[in-house]
Amino acid sequence: MARSYRHISEYEEEILRLKAEGKTNREIGDRLGFSYEQIHNFISRYNEKQRKIAAGIVIKKKGRPPKDYQVSAEDKVAQLRYIINRKDAKIKSLKMENELMRDFLSLTGRK
Repeated sequence: MARSYRHISEYEEEILRLKAEGKTNREIGDRLGFSYEQIHNFISRYNEKQRKIAAGIVIKKKGRPPKDYQVSAEDKVAQLRYIINRKDAKIKSLKMENELMRDFLSLTGRK
């Protein structure tokens, strides 16, 4: 099906509706004039964006922000919450690594 050029994001609602109906990526692509890879990549990017939104990560636009751009307090809080969660995860990982190293050293007869 030939189509006039429109960016795939303009088909977002239709792609998501067809996906919710149980259509495969290939069927959606054939119906809208996109390839399987384009539909697959779009859905992957969409799901990643939704995961970030659910985790409270601020979605930044690419490029330089305009001069009058103001960061909202909610965005700052969400970004700080994300940073704290990442640091907590890193601390947990390091503690686990430390315990494994301690167990290994005690099993091998070292301090």
